[in-house]
Amino acid sequence: MNTLKYFHLGWINSSNMNYPRYRHTASILPGGKILVAGGLDDNSAINTVELYDPSIKTWTTTSNMIDKRWEHTASILTNGKVLITGGYNNAALKSTELYDISKGTWRYTTNMNHARYYHTASVLPNGKVLVTGGSIGGIPNSAELYDSSLETWTSTSNMYNGRYYHTASILTNGKVLVTGGYNTGGALNSTELYDSSVGTWKITGTSVLTNGKILVTGGSNGSALKSVELYDPLLETWKTTGDMNNARYYHTASVLINGKVLVTGGYDGGALDSAELYDPLTEIWSTVDNMENRRWVHTASVLPNGQVLITCGYDNHTLDTNEIYNP
Repeated sequence: MNTLKYFHLGWINSSNMNYPRYRHTASILPGGKILVAGGLDDNSAINTVELYDPSIKTWTTTSNMIDKRWEHTASILTNGKVLITGGYNNAALKSTELYDISKGTWRYTTNMNHARYYHTASVLPNGKVLVTGGSIGGIPNSAELYDSSLETWTSTSNMYNGRYYHTASILTNGKVLVTGGYNTGGALNSTELYDSSVGTWKITGTSVLTNGKILVTGGSNGSALKSVELYDPLLETWKTTGDMNNARYYHTASVLINGKVLVTGGYDGGALDSAELYDPLTEIWSTVDNMENRRWVHTASVLPNGQVLITCGYDNHTLDTNEIYNP
């Protein structure tokens, strides 16, 4: 029997997963369940997959992925299937897999043109998936598109800068904003816009540190940052906004139903249990009660009821614990 316990104001202790993991993915499926796939345990890459049902607050295992992988991506396609791309398992991977929600099974789809991990994957308004950058030992600036109807990959225009650990955000106009990341020279503050209608990139205004309206929070340029910036897609400009209370990277940031942004955990010389809220109306951060567990390289998923599910992560060992934020 699964029981829930409020241990800090706003936080609910949730049932543990069957397998501890970090550097995994968590995807909100069309029916509201959360699909958690792959990652690392204390020793190696894993291919185990679990489903969280928020209506009964339980985890169940589903079919394993074919390949063990971590630092992969997971995208919900317009046909309802889940596309897993790349990742790492002793070497960068170019393999991709599809999860069929109705059958609970995995199968390979076409390999990407380039192996990659620490990359991004964005579902475009036309249903195609744009994959950018990442790491393969070198730092590619390549980008490619997956067509789910044909199950094929095609190359598209290269970015101006090779990058990994970057972010990619779909703007309301359908363009994709790629921000920051790392290359061989260190942390980047450059940003680029991808226009899916013509398949081209252009440089847009640089950020002082990272990403914005579209809000980008913290990160690292050799040490953890507390600075925050906002991007205005109409003016294609950046501005700084209020700093977080805690510097952090490897954290999560989730837009709540009320429009506020919840930031949880992360790393600043050690794992963090702190959490804070950003109010976009006042551009002010306020602290909320700490999580029960310190964690970084975890995931955060906004559930249909507005709560936020935090899963696993790392704190000197791999975690199987989960907790729920109740706004």
